Order: sequence, then C-alpha cells, then structure tokens
Amino acid sequence: MKRNQSEPPQELVNALTVDVEDYFQVEAFADVVRREDWPHWESRIERNTHLILDLLARYAVHGTFFILGWIAEHHPHLVREIAAAGHEVASHGYEHRLIYRQRPDQFRSDVQRARKILEDLIGARVEGYRAPSYSITRESLWALDILIEEGFSYDSSIFPVHHDRYGIPKAKRFLHTISRPAGEILEFPPSTLRLLGINFPIAGGGYFRLLPYWLFRWGLSYINRHEQQPVVFFVHPWELDPAQPMIPGKRFNVWRHRLHLGRTEDRLKQLLAHFRFAPVRQLMRLAVGPSCVRQATI
Repeated sequence: MKRNQSEPPQELVNALTVDVEDYFQVEAFADVVRREDWPHWESRIERNTHLILDLLARYAVHGTFFILGWIAEHHPHLVREIAAAGHEVASHGYEHRLIYRQRPDQFRSDVQRARKILEDLIGARVEGYRAPSYSITRESLWALDILIEEGFSYDSSIFPVHHDRYGIPKAKRFLHTISRPAGEILEFPPSTLRLLGINFPIAGGGYFRLLPYWLFRWGLSYINRHEQQPVVFFVHPWELDPAQPMIPGKRFNVWRHRLHLGRTEDRLKQLLAHFRFAPVRQLMRLAVGPSCVRQATI
C-alpha cells in the first residue's frame, strides 16, 4: 500500500512491537481474574491478533510479537502463523506476573518455560524478551542478569518514565547496551518524549489511545527527525477490540483499560502509513559496534 503522499516518508526505521496477551490477562485485573480461571474466560486473542496481522500485511510491515507463553501453549497455531508471516517471535514470559513480585528462581523458571514453548513451535531461537507490564524496575534489575545467563540478546522492558506500576525515570531513553555482573544485553526502551526535563511516554498502549493523534504523530516525528533515533512502538491485540467482555474491577483500572478502544484500529492504520517499521531484531542487526550503541551500567 502506498504511503501518505502529503508528507515525505520517514528516513529512520522504527520498531513495531505487539504484546500478545488476552484482555483478561492484563495486570490491571490480576486481583479479580485468577490465573487458574483463565481457561474459563472467552478468548478473543486469535480474532484480535489476526486483525493486526491483516493490517501489517496490508501495509507490508513486519514487527516483533512478544508472545505470552500461556497463549503460545493454548494457541500454538497462532504462533506458527505469526512466524510464517515473517514476523519476529519474542518472549513475554509465561504467566504475566510482575517480576518484582517474583523470586529470581521463579522468574528464571517462567522465562525458561515460555522460551521452550516458543522455540519448539517455530523451530528457531528466541532472542528478545519483554517483561509483563514493563516490570524490570530498580527493585528487579537482577532479572537482566538472568536474561543474560539464559542467552537472550536483547530486552525491551525498562520504561524511562514515572508510573504507578513500572518505570525507571532516569534510565536511558534510546537503544543502549547494559553492563551487568552476568555480562551485557541490548536494551530497547519503549519510546518517550523529553520535555521540560521530564520523560513523557509516547510508545503506544493507552497513551496512543488517549493523546490526540496529531500530537502522537508529531512526537514520533520529532524523535526520528530531531533526535535521529528510532521509535519503539507497542500495541496489544485487545486494544483493537471495543466489544470485548467487561471485567469487573476497580473503576480506575476499568476506565484505563477500556479508554477509547474504538480508536485504535484507525489510528494504527494512520501510523503504518506515516512511519517506517521493522522487527526489533532488524534494528538490533543495524546497531552493531560501539559507535551505534550507548553504554550503561545499572
């Protein structure tokens, strides 16, 4: 499909990422939806993921799908479809538990379980990881050592913002190598816009649904053109599904989860027309050598 001719195409290639989890698996409802009850909820993951796959095919875009191990185990053909369409398969863990509420041995087991399921399904190595709810924080940096020991090439979990559930506000905003006692790992942070000394989230999710589209587009263009950096954008399949069942939870959590779900699909179409995207692994291949990647020790 042709891009919008009213604006020159962006020179930089950005990372398009999808966190593959169902609507009842989000952290906002963890206190009302027990994991042992997940099989009893109506699953809409296939319908919603196919919507995204169809959109990406229409715009000839490939991305990275961070897939929950539980989803892969219960919908194995969906994982194979994602890989067969040329997208990168990466790990979102198995049970979608906040890392800072786990012990290191529990986290390692979760990571190993999810990765084995994914690699057995696609017959290829899984290189990337994204924590549930971006829950690698100052209190759980030990998780990076485990990812390094388990052989992951990159992580995309450290959100450099203030948030009630995640974030390391002073973390580096762009692609960098993190040095840890266990070794090194590339970090691809979700994108932020720095204004007045504060990092504002502009990576996708609820921010994509809340902000006026022109403002979101301007922010991504600013990062590309003025900071000369790629954007890391994310979306969840359930965000394209305003008809999903209502989950009874805390009023604020329900509001935040369901806010403007009807906007996502059309806005995603605009985004795919206005910007260039590729899987994270493609950006990682371009980011080789000390001149391309900043160093950080945390």
